[in-house]
Amino acid sequence: MLSYLIQLSRVLILQGHKQEVSALCPSPDGLHLAVGYEDGSICIFSLLSGEGNITFNGHKAAVTTLRYDELGGKLASGSKDTVVILWDVINESGLYRLKGHKDAVTQVLFLKEKNILISSGKDTLVKWWDLDTQHCFKTLVGHRTEVWGLALISQENLLITGSADSELRVWNISYLEDSQAPSEPESKRSRGSAERTEESPEEDKTGDQDENIEEHILSCKKAGSVMREGRDRVVNLATDKTGRILACHGTDSVLEIFCVLSKEEICRKMEKKRKKARKKAKQTSNAEEENLDVCVECSLQEKIPRLINIKASAKIKSFDLILHSSGELKAAIMLQNNIIESYTLNPSGPTPQVLQMSKITIGGHRSDVRTLAFSSDNIAILSAAAESVKIWNRSTLQCIRTMECEYALCSLFVPGDRQVIVGTKTGKLQLFDLASGNQLENLDAHDGALWSISLSSDQRGFVTGGADKCVKFWEFQLVKDENGVQKRLSVKQTRVLQLDEDVLCIRYSPNQKFLAVALLDCTVKIFYTDTLKFFLSLYGHKLPVLCMDISYDGTLIATGSADRNVKIWGLDFGDCHRSLFAHDDSVMYLQFVPKSHLFLYSGEG
Repeated sequence: MLSYLIQLSRVLILQGHKQEVSALCPSPDGLHLAVGYEDGSICIFSLLSGEGNITFNGHKAAVTTLRYDELGGKLASGSKDTVVILWDVINESGLYRLKGHKDAVTQVLFLKEKNILISSGKDTLVKWWDLDTQHCFKTLVGHRTEVWGLALISQENLLITGSADSELRVWNISYLEDSQAPSEPESKRSRGSAERTEESPEEDKTGDQDENIEEHILSCKKAGSVMREGRDRVVNLATDKTGRILACHGTDSVLEIFCVLSKEEICRKMEKKRKKARKKAKQTSNAEEENLDVCVECSLQEKIPRLINIKASAKIKSFDLILHSSGELKAAIMLQNNIIESYTLNPSGPTPQVLQMSKITIGGHRSDVRTLAFSSDNIAILSAAAESVKIWNRSTLQCIRTMECEYALCSLFVPGDRQVIVGTKTGKLQLFDLASGNQLENLDAHDGALWSISLSSDQRGFVTGGADKCVKFWEFQLVKDENGVQKRLSVKQTRVLQLDEDVLCIRYSPNQKFLAVALLDCTVKIFYTDTLKFFLSLYGHKLPVLCMDISYDGTLIATGSADRNVKIWGLDFGDCHRSLFAHDDSVMYLQFVPKSHLFLYSGEG
């Protein structure tokens, strides 16, 4: 069990673009990884050095699919801009564009034996491209909904397509050049090709109507269907490298696995079925004909039988299959909640049993991180998200403690760094003990979201602000549980400041003389801490202030807003000293450097 956990540990991080990754494809030699991004760019990383040496820019929208050819010299990319582009990886240049789809391209496949590319799209079409002439010579129109997946099996003689229904359509591919006799006259062969080729009534107008009969090098006819158990759309459809195992999944947590039988295995199964039918039926010619009809009707089901279903712990996002020479099948599944699970099974056994080998769950959060905090000695870092609080060691970057919590919005280390406090979206204050990882208290602090928390400079308490238009003051205290012997830390509310707008951010001044409160009406109000009397109002932002901080000497306050600006104010008269266009999106966090008038900020973009 330990060996599998070591195999699934993190070994490399590729520092790519700032855009979201939308497609991945490893090279056939396993030395490079092609990465497609939301902005349409493609970067090829070396898995030995971890550097991205090649960048392609040709798409106008997000890259949806990537595929290398058999030798790894060419790379095909499909995008939401409906275009397929062929790239020369060796010369680091683009070759040509293939235009014909009318909606986003979902999948591309190279044929190994022919210089042909197959592409599918959300326009319900599957197109066959002759890469020598760079145009579409055939279009399959047998789908009623979007085509989401393609797979080639049985030495590329069968094409499997998955769409938005529970049917996997199987298409029989026959190469016309191979099936024609060499001694046959050219005119007769052309007529035969025209008769055997199924013309599409809805060919693409960009050049498909001008195709010549001699360019029809194959025919593709529907051979039948394989029914999935899932009723939603196919998200991923793929085979292992040998083409013997076919797997697909929808928007649920089930991975359906099918086994593609060889011709010898099919013949053995058919022969067993014939023998069994002969024993039951009478020895008549009619019975033999009926038996033959049954076998012909079930030939596709005999060729691609269902092997087993793998039930993951959450919805599946992607998967990969490896079939070892020993016959063992391994499946690596990535889930929507950022967990990776590994399964193994023996497909050749009489009753395949699925065994979960390991899963990676402690690597990070399963949702967006909403708050961060440093310990007083800067050794530990707190991060909290919608489902958990994690404590990290700053030097080793390892997670040392994970604690379940509600949707976290703000946090702080309690003085002494033995406990942490988290403010949640439901308005609760959750107190955790780091040594045991247990939750000490769960207080209903605010009636709405608890947006901000600030520790007092004397470290005896803190202040919170929430969506219930209240600022509440809290003190630390030691209490004794009924069944406990030792005292533990607790908090007690002391005062409440009622305001007219939702409180988005609060900060104490370093000398604890002032309390700054950012409100939903785009203003920042300054109050005296001791009497809670109003002192100043800072007005100038066009959108609400989301973050702020006060300098060490208490003379300046810097505010960051959703209007993408940072403003620097004087705390003596409340005048705006400087206004900076700081970010391309909302400014989310801002803090002064200790003992200076320098500050740092961060934003969404």
